[in-house]
Order: sequence, then structure tokens, then C-alpha cells
Amino acid sequence: MNRRKFIKTGAAGLAASTLNQEAMAELINGKPKRVGLIGTGWYGKADLLRLIQVAPVDVVSLCDVDSSLLTEAAEIVAGRQKSRKKPRTFSDYRKMLAEKDLDIVLIATPDHWHALNMIEAVKAGADVYVQKPISVDVLEGQAMLKAARQHGRVVQVGTQRRSTPHLIEAKEQIIDSGKLGKIGHAEICCYYHMRNRSNPPDIAVPSNLDYEMWTGPAPMRPYNNIVHQRGWRAFMEYGNGIVGDMCIHMFDTVRWMLDLGWPVSVSSSGGILVDKAAKANISDTQTATFDFKDLQVVWQHRSWGHAPDPEYPWALFLYGEKGTLKASVNGYDFIPRGRNEKPIHKDVVMELDQYPEDRDEKDLERHVAPAIRGHMLDFLNAIATRGKPVADIEEGHISTTSCILANMAMDLGRTLQWNPASGKIHDDAEANSKLARVYRAPWKHPAT
Repeated sequence: MNRRKFIKTGAAGLAASTLNQEAMAELINGKPKRVGLIGTGWYGKADLLRLIQVAPVDVVSLCDVDSSLLTEAAEIVAGRQKSRKKPRTFSDYRKMLAEKDLDIVLIATPDHWHALNMIEAVKAGADVYVQKPISVDVLEGQAMLKAARQHGRVVQVGTQRRSTPHLIEAKEQIIDSGKLGKIGHAEICCYYHMRNRSNPPDIAVPSNLDYEMWTGPAPMRPYNNIVHQRGWRAFMEYGNGIVGDMCIHMFDTVRWMLDLGWPVSVSSSGGILVDKAAKANISDTQTATFDFKDLQVVWQHRSWGHAPDPEYPWALFLYGEKGTLKASVNGYDFIPRGRNEKPIHKDVVMELDQYPEDRDEKDLERHVAPAIRGHMLDFLNAIATRGKPVADIEEGHISTTSCILANMAMDLGRTLQWNPASGKIHDDAEANSKLARVYRAPWKHPAT
């Protein structure tokens, strides 16, 4: 692919205007990056197909424990990538990575698999894009960060709000420009009715699913059709509930926008307060406070009732002395206090004219696609320069661990004081004993 032909393509046009010189030269003159995907379900395909849109990569390997999903994904990729080649397929990620022929590995498995997948991928010499949250326990995250640094690999976390065009604009034009003045408080929330309310009987495992491998290091539950596909977040065995799924996005966005590091303490309360009949065991109501000394970031979710602000049911609110910023995946509003400033409203731009295939792609969140594309471009920049991406694994570890601590604080009924230097909770032996989950045999926790 020569430079002229590269620039003329729609996706590469975006890449040309966004990638730095090193990344651009590598994409034009170098061999296509060889890509593998672990987890070919909903977001695995969303991530991979956005990468195909912005870079001339060669998708050579796919892995999934669901043979039907795997076959479908291979057909879709063959139809979308330039070579039209069908990728190799694997049912065990270890066999895929043992080939040691991948430059990039995308990981979109359920959360309880992220740590083992990512650590094995960097050991195999690949740069990694791993979905959020990075881990289901704190020590997994520490082991992932250590592995990335030890093997010198670039690891981008799928907290793509950091690459969302209208949120970048809000950060630069509202926050960084000083329109809010001193920011004294932040609220983040999710009021989607997203917690599964059903209680169906357990059933036999479908023939297309290797449920033993799907469960992996997590506790073995009787199979239920809530779990697969896309329903596994209803159970704490596989993730960290709505806090681990939705809070991490908005919490990470606030940290990025305001340049915040670790909270000094985390407190939380809530539980299953309304929907007690469902099979799901995650909280339906929860409030958490992340304390940064001179700023508190307060989260709340309810999977029932109405949202206080119907226009912003999953969002962040930054309160400054000069005004308020409301922001979500769908847009933002700046509301000034003084008469000299005018309100500012911005909606998400979905880029459907540039990427018409987004219109008909099954299950794609079209309003999120531009953010994923931007996140992939930032990832490619970091690979070319061997620098840190905007959602580096360390940033993902901070945001993930903070959310895990919120769940721990709710369960223990007390505030947890975090010590980032030691990677432990200050003066709380019981809480520290919960920083790592027990793995189901024969799988071994990476911190051991």
C-alpha cells in the first residue's frame, strides 16, 4: 500500500490527520500489524472492526469458547478486512498466543478472564488492548501492570471516554480554559435499568459453549441462560457489578479531565434494596465516595426508578464556582453562573457518513464508535513511539482498583484508606485479605 492510496481511503484519512509521523510512517511503509482477538462477542467485534477501519491491519487469529460466535466472527472479519482472508480460529487462548506471531492482541472476554489473557499476551510479545475493568481483584491489576512494564509492552485499556471527541472538547474548552473556575465537587451516576430482573431455572449447557473453559478461574455456577451471552455482569462471580461496569467509565473520565491520581479513601453503601427476587446477585442500589482530599467524587446507581436528570441518566457532573459541566456519551452542557458567559451545548457526532458500515452493524453502539476509533488511533501512536497511550494500563489499574474498593467498602461497612505506595489498605487486615480472589483449580492467580 503506497502513501497516495493510503491517504485516499476513508479510514486512513482519519488516521492521516490523527497519527503522529512515526505511526504514520510505520503504517504506510511497514508490514501490516498482525492482530488477534480473544473474545469474539459483542464488544470484541466492536473493537476489532473499528481497528480495521482506521489501520491496514491483518487479523490473523480469533479465539472464543463459543464455537458459534467464533464462526460468525471469522466470516464477518473476512468480509471487512482488506485481504478478505478468514482468520485462524482457536478455542483456547493459550494455543493462539503460543504461535507468538501476533503484534497486537485485543481482549474482550468477561472480566474474570482479563488478567490471565493480558499477562499471557504480553509474555508472547504482543501489545494489548484490554477491555475495562482490567481485573476482578486488586492483586490481578497489580500483576498486570507489572507484566506490562516487565515485558515492555504497550497496553491500552478500553476506557474510551478519554478518546471521545466531544469529551476531549469539553475538557479542553470548558475545564482547561477555566470556564468552571475552581471545581469543588463531582458527581457520577448511572440510572439505567440494566440489572437482570429474571429468575429462570438452571439449564443444560448449550453444545456450542465450552462452559468449563468459559468459567475458568471463577467459581463454578450452574449454567443459566442469563449468563451467556452478555448477561454475566449480573453475577459478582464474573465481575464487579454496575460499579465495575459503568462507574469505572465515568470515574475514569473525571480522573482524566481533572488530572487526579489515587483517592486517599473510598466509602460505599447500598446493596440489593428493591429487586430481591431476581437471580442476579449484584447491587441494585449503591452510593460510593472517592475522596481526593480537596475534592470528592460521588457515585450513585439505581437500577430502578427515575433518573434525577432525564437527559443525563449515565453521566458526570462537575460543579465549579463559575459554572457546571454535565457530560455523557451523548453530549455535554456547560451552564455558566455569570451573565457574561453563554451556555454551551454539544451533541455527539456519530461519523456515519465517513463510516457507512456503522449504520447496519449488528449491536454496534453507533454513538460510541468514534470514541473507539480514536482510542485505537491513540493505541497505534503509542505502539509506534513505544510511549504510553492515553488509557495506559496504570491508569486502568487506578480506576479499576478504586471501583473494586468501593464494593469492598460496601460489603465491609466501613471506609477504606488506600496506600498506593504499598498497594494495600491502611491498617485493615480483613480488607487486605480480600485484595485477591481465590481461583478455581487448576487456574493459578497471577499474584502467586
